[in-house]
Amino acid sequence: MTDRDERPVAGDDPAPTPFAPATPGEVTVYRDASLIDGTGAPVRRAMAVVTDGATIRKVVPDAELGASDLDGAEVVDLAGAFLLPGLIDTHQHLSTPPNRRRAEETMRRQLYGGVTAIREMAGDLRQMADLERAALIGEIPGPDVHNAALMAGQSFFDDPRTWQVTQGATPGTAPWMQAVGEDTDLVTAVARARGTGAVAIKVYADLGASLITRITAEAHRQGMRVWAHGAVFPALPGDVVAAGVDVVSHVHMLAYELSDVRPDTYRGQRAHLSQVYRQFLDAPVDAIDALLGEMRRRGTVLDATASVVGRIPLSPPGAAGMARDVVRRLIDRARHVGVEICAGTDYETPPDDPYPSLHDELDHLVHAMGMPPREVVRAATLGGAAALGQTATTGSVEAGKLANLLVVAADPYEDIGHLRHIITTVKRGRRHDRADYDRPRAGGVEEGTRA
Repeated sequence: MTDRDERPVAGDDPAPTPFAPATPGEVTVYRDASLIDGTGAPVRRAMAVVTDGATIRKVVPDAELGASDLDGAEVVDLAGAFLLPGLIDTHQHLSTPPNRRRAEETMRRQLYGGVTAIREMAGDLRQMADLERAALIGEIPGPDVHNAALMAGQSFFDDPRTWQVTQGATPGTAPWMQAVGEDTDLVTAVARARGTGAVAIKVYADLGASLITRITAEAHRQGMRVWAHGAVFPALPGDVVAAGVDVVSHVHMLAYELSDVRPDTYRGQRAHLSQVYRQFLDAPVDAIDALLGEMRRRGTVLDATASVVGRIPLSPPGAAGMARDVVRRLIDRARHVGVEICAGTDYETPPDDPYPSLHDELDHLVHAMGMPPREVVRAATLGGAAALGQTATTGSVEAGKLANLLVVAADPYEDIGHLRHIITTVKRGRRHDRADYDRPRAGGVEEGTRA
């Protein structure tokens, strides 16, 4: 170190990459769009969206554009194509185990596949913090990343995944992967988690109701979100919701609320799932509505991860169909009660698939779970923003919000598969044309082990 001021001077900064956010004064006008704004409202035809730098300046009928809107602007004629908010995958694990090359390839595919933000639901946050920064400033193409640091009971930390994501440290002691108990100094524990760059605490396993409540209160006091599984064991769904967490993941876990099965640990749950599912299906259809009503009252978002349930091994034969029926009933009741649903995946498609897993999840929500495409689009946009706590800045096409947009050739309200007919993804005002991704690229990426 020296005393000389070595701050960069004008002209020293490197040229912006093709993935960097647009800068103020870079104005683009998207004309003649069929607008799906993310709120669940009907399509509005012949609309114009004006972006200035990374934000949306104006959303108006095309006929109301003035000369001042067009002066000096780049004009993109969408000729009736459909413009909607960028998609949000609310359940990803890009760093479990950490593999930088694979993560970058996945993030690139996500961006060109219409995904402009993800929740990273715990992993090696040393790697994810740098990937978050690189995607934010445009060193690499990728969605905005919102990271969670994990907290669980000490008994969980012999799980091999915890060793994968703490290499060089000890599971349970790393700031992004902490073991907590009744005697833990939660003020310090949450502060350590914040220091990783995480925006949320993920409450995961082997924790009781009172401790989850204390973690949630302290995290909120320090300005962090709290994301939890639907049941944490021994804490059950009602305990998790009553603790005040912001999002609960894995809708099938809510079935435990109607069961007499009470696993002491997270690891013990799967041995009983078939019994839990049967008890849930035997209960009155509206028996779960009290829990869901409390979620609605509190504004708790449901990260359904509906399709991942089919990947959980169950016995006896036929249990997989029972699991599907449980998930569908839970989603039906959540919709009936008015719980905000977001769209998370908890897995990624193989590297040779041209689209990220979120598209498969959205197809599943429509075709297997019976959600109308309009609601599924909202779940993948404004619902995702609600999970992130970012509805003021993203998730819908409104003036003042980030210019995170997706342009597709056909109406996703008619067929959710039309979300794969991507023309361009706009992230923070910068366009990323699908044609650039579809051109052959040298090299590839190996498929790693998902957690």
